[in-house]
Amino acid sequence: MNIRFANEADLPGVNRLRKQVNDLHVAGRPETFKPGFAPELENHVYTVWNDPDQDILVAEEAGVILGFAILHEIRRPENPFMFERHFLDIDEFGVDEAARRQGIGRALIDRAKAVAKERGFDRLELNMWEFNREALAFYETAGFETYRRYMEIKL
Repeated sequence: MNIRFANEADLPGVNRLRKQVNDLHVAGRPETFKPGFAPELENHVYTVWNDPDQDILVAEEAGVILGFAILHEIRRPENPFMFERHFLDIDEFGVDEAARRQGIGRALIDRAKAVAKERGFDRLELNMWEFNREALAFYETAGFETYRRYMEIKL
């Protein structure tokens, strides 16, 4: 398995996995996420591809994309409440549902951590939906810790 930065030819394979992630979100929060994989969602990967503040890592084996991570450099200016923040964010992440529990996700996270260090960041962040307990367990095993939480009351 090869963990590398995506090339444009990889983007359809990334989208195949992004659709799996979207379907998971639709099942977990149907009141929030729209079913299907609209052209706007499909085309978004090309916007990311062309954004100098974003990169796409892929896990590839024998020409098949088995996982991906979209890395986004985030700059938050100082404000009256917080100091300036500059960090690397995993904006989207997915591993092919048929290839999970084979070390692909861990290898992607390890490479994302290395990229963050190479670029001088002192933190790698991500956010996730609480319903996805499997992802939460994976992220915690990979070393992520919760430092902020969103809560709601459904009315």
